[in-house]
Amino acid sequence: MRIHTGEKPFTCTQCWKSFSQSSYLNQHMRIHTGEKPFTCTQCGKSFTRSSHLNRHMRIHNEEKSFACTQCGKSFICSSYLNQHMMFHTGEKPFQCTQCRKSFYFSSSLIRHMRIHTGEKPFSCTQCGKSFSLSTSLNYHMRIHTEERPFTCTQCGKSFYCSFSLSRHMRIHTGETPVTCT
Repeated sequence: MRIHTGEKPFTCTQCWKSFSQSSYLNQHMRIHTGEKPFTCTQCGKSFTRSSHLNRHMRIHNEEKSFACTQCGKSFICSSYLNQHMMFHTGEKPFQCTQCRKSFYFSSSLIRHMRIHTGEKPFSCTQCGKSFSLSTSLNYHMRIHTEERPFTCTQCGKSFYCSFSLSRHMRIHTGETPVTCT
């Protein structure tokens, strides 16, 4: 009945978005926690929703029958091809009203708007620190878990993120005048 009345009694304490059902709120909370419980058994990629995993599985299971006429890249559905075509045309239909910067995707504009609003909807459950991007929260969580998945092949030193490893590699190439410890 809430669908017809528009009632949304379940509210997120992180960003104040409201939902008509508690299950929708629980699903939404994964955005803030970074939890991705649905994992592809073929490639290991994880998702917040089972529907996203099911869509992803098409990559492994279906013929890519939608091909780009400009570069030949193939896609599993026409909407993915349409998104891809914007890179060739340069079309960026989503524009920030604050600074006029344009984006290919609405999701990119939403993320960008957090620069202007200062919104940080992703919070660490361990220490409470907040982030504007879920990827930033995921990197931060490695501080608590001590996970360092990026390892230097030259000296064995490990890092939280790929950028840190790339910066470190300059030591070995001679671009940075610092020695490995």
